Amino acid sequence: MVKYSTGDMRILLLNQTFYPDVVATGQYLSELAVTLAERGHQVTVVTGRRAYDDPEKVFPKREMWRGVRIMRIDSLGLGKSAKWRRALDFASFMCSCSVRLLLLPRQDVVVTLTSPPLISFLGALLSRLRGSRFDYWVMDFNPDEAIAAGWLRGNSLAAKILECISRFSLRQATGIIALDRFMRDRIVAKGIAAEKVTVLPPWSQDSDVRFDAAGRADFRRLHGLEDKFVVMYSGNHSPCHPLDTILNAAARLAGDQEIAFLFVGGGSRFSQVKQFASEHSLSNILCLPYQPMSQLAGTLSVADLHLVVMGNPFVGLVHPCKIYNILRVGSPLLYIGPQPSHVSEILRTLNGQLPCGSAEHGEVDRVVECIGALKKKMARPNEERGVALAKAFSKELLLPRLTEILEENAEKLKS
Repeated sequence: MVKYSTGDMRILLLNQTFYPDVVATGQYLSELAVTLAERGHQVTVVTGRRAYDDPEKVFPKREMWRGVRIMRIDSLGLGKSAKWRRALDFASFMCSCSVRLLLLPRQDVVVTLTSPPLISFLGALLSRLRGSRFDYWVMDFNPDEAIAAGWLRGNSLAAKILECISRFSLRQATGIIALDRFMRDRIVAKGIAAEKVTVLPPWSQDSDVRFDAAGRADFRRLHGLEDKFVVMYSGNHSPCHPLDTILNAAARLAGDQEIAFLFVGGGSRFSQVKQFASEHSLSNILCLPYQPMSQLAGTLSVADLHLVVMGNPFVGLVHPCKIYNILRVGSPLLYIGPQPSHVSEILRTLNGQLPCGSAEHGEVDRVVECIGALKKKMARPNEERGVALAKAFSKELLLPRLTEILEENAEKLKS
């Protein structure tokens, strides 16, 4: 097959977050954009101007970054304190994005992610109107996720309309990237041809994540964690990743002065973690905002035990990609969530190479027991172990594969 040569494609990437935002989808899309630009393609990104978790932070409207043309659009910036605020933010972003897309020249390929929900519809519609190829990179699956989370009633008119929009996006896509086999099965169940869907997991942030002993020591000293066994949850705090079980475990372990629970990140449920700690007077819980990418290795290396959490209804709807960076650091891991899932399958393939445990939601005793057992083992993050475990999910392996899929699929459309 003849592949596209350098500079052959004009590629448009759509997502609410992008560089320099630190939200996971923005990080992944940024790395894809740079790789495509390095291969000589003309890459344009239409993204949000406001930081995802800090709407007061505003980025430049236009920027050339590492060969990528970035066009940032405004939204209301009302924040996430209420559903109506979040909905208006999404709606304002979609309206601004629609106008911007109409003013752009025709693109050969349009790639959308899933933030805000159903932005894929704009990519699908634009591709149909302009005769472009449309690739749909499904990071989470809506409106199914919204229904599972209770944000939307499944039998409501809004849910039915959004379902029609979602199916249009899936049917219009000439290629779909699903993050795991459970997500693929959800997509195929919508009547989408299985051969249209490629399963490709996200990758570990190899260039930014490794076990960082110096960063670990500095962070622990800065936050008074030098002599603690640190249990960490890092990333998006949302209803998709319910933290009630681990919070109740933290309350149960409040008398153990050697254990500290560290929550790093943001999201709609981040304030509830703080509120729980305050209401129960828990000095063993520390909450910190997202840390800069430059400090990511040191931050993740702080943990003696990392948490991966998935809500029971969300298998195949969301994909906690934090597990790949945890493997990269080589940290012991505790999974709280349903089985089977892509997380439980990964843990099973480790064959005991990594100290880990698992529990169902509500099994507070089990979580306390796992924490105690892993603390007693005195397991610590291990760089050599981490590199070996994360090899199958490395950026070096998976990012070129994604780029290859996009280019090969575009060639099929061309022929």
